[in-house]
Amino acid sequence: MRFLPVFRALGIIIAIFGLAMLAPLGVSLYFADGATGAYDEAIALTLGCGLFLWLAASRGEKTELHVRDGFLLVALTWAVLPVFGALPLLFQIPGLSFTDAYFEATSGLTATGSTLLVGLDRLPISINFWRTFMHWLGGMGVIVLAVAILPLLGIGGRQLFKAEVPGPMKEASLTPRIAETAKGLWVVYLILSVACTAGFILAGMEKWEALMHAFSVMGLGGFSTKDASLGHFNSVAIELVAMGFALLSGINYATHFLAFRSRSLSPYRRDAELPFYFSVMAVSILGLTFYLMQFDVYDDAWTALRYVAFHSISLATSLGFATTDYAAWPTFGQLWILFLGSFYACSGSTGGGIKMMRAIILYKQVYREILRAMHPRAVHPVRLGAQVVPDNVLHAVLAFSFIYMVTIVSLTLVMSASGLELITAFSAVVATLNNTGPGLGTVGPASNFSPLSDFQTWVCSFAMILGRLELFTILVVLSPAFWRK
Repeated sequence: MRFLPVFRALGIIIAIFGLAMLAPLGVSLYFADGATGAYDEAIALTLGCGLFLWLAASRGEKTELHVRDGFLLVALTWAVLPVFGALPLLFQIPGLSFTDAYFEATSGLTATGSTLLVGLDRLPISINFWRTFMHWLGGMGVIVLAVAILPLLGIGGRQLFKAEVPGPMKEASLTPRIAETAKGLWVVYLILSVACTAGFILAGMEKWEALMHAFSVMGLGGFSTKDASLGHFNSVAIELVAMGFALLSGINYATHFLAFRSRSLSPYRRDAELPFYFSVMAVSILGLTFYLMQFDVYDDAWTALRYVAFHSISLATSLGFATTDYAAWPTFGQLWILFLGSFYACSGSTGGGIKMMRAIILYKQVYREILRAMHPRAVHPVRLGAQVVPDNVLHAVLAFSFIYMVTIVSLTLVMSASGLELITAFSAVVATLNNTGPGLGTVGPASNFSPLSDFQTWVCSFAMILGRLELFTILVVLSPAFWRK
């Protein structure tokens, strides 16, 4: 069968995912929170399905995954894993439908952070642990983790890595062997996660709370253990830790990897995205603080700066934590921080959106066209740092941006046609497609996605997967040409 290697690899990934559930099971046993049975059943089903698929597809000849196989496996993985990720929630939370459980698991694995659960403070600690742990796994990508393991089982991982990881990491391996690259990225990810946990503890969080919120921050997810999100703690120190590590996680992990390996800051100085990354955020924070002061939203400039800085960083990086109801801000302020999440995170980070690198290239391409209009015969190459951007990359970025805008408009129209008012429909699509978390209107920070109908919930789940895989992976698999021999 043509796709046997894909199903074999998918079975392995599902089985590995089942083993990952041992972590929340251990938490449940440690705290005796009453959710142990949910994990027993979920682990048995997940491992059983994974091993069955693996063994059933292992009868054929073992071959290397090809380009098409990589795209299909990534798409199937992100569509199927939430089914199994939803099982502990489905078995433990009374009255939770499969649609809602799938949405929650998809939001976890895609590191979106949109939720439709209420009463988070009263959930068993292991359920909240599992929700945030899915952020941590999905933040870097379950596939990248599997790349370090699949070669040991006779399945090469290069095509998986290229289909999963965006930006410049597609163009060149950071180490000669792709498995070493994946391991190196995960080592960096783990080090930063430990540092973030320690930062939250020093800032005054209880240890388990610190660990779970670190999972969310490093995955740039946004699930919290509290209905009031990070606002529950009302701590400037905790907010500073969250902001600092959100900014770190919004930077290209290839840059972190090279800096750790060389024990030098020079990779950060050479990263062409970072000057724009920090400049855009500084201008946004100062500009929005001044803007809100004109409307007397807060009593003093320091309070305004505190909330503007936190929410600008949180939504721009696609973290999605909230400490206040920013829906009370003037409309421009709400739309601006939502807009930041569309492009702010760097390529190769755990953030969502079109990524800063594409935004820079688009800006420079527009500027080049303006210069061409004035000086038709002049040569104006588009440069990213010291490198000239090839025309094929420019065309790819333009095509991606067009598809991105068409997707937002199309899904907004679908949501609006289903009965949702326009602001809620638009912001729900933008928040899920960019993997940001909260939107505006009915799905704003003071509420969640629970008021949506089942159909609207499935549209948002699809948007999360589409955004997590940066559109093209899903569109390639859905194209007729993909299925032709």
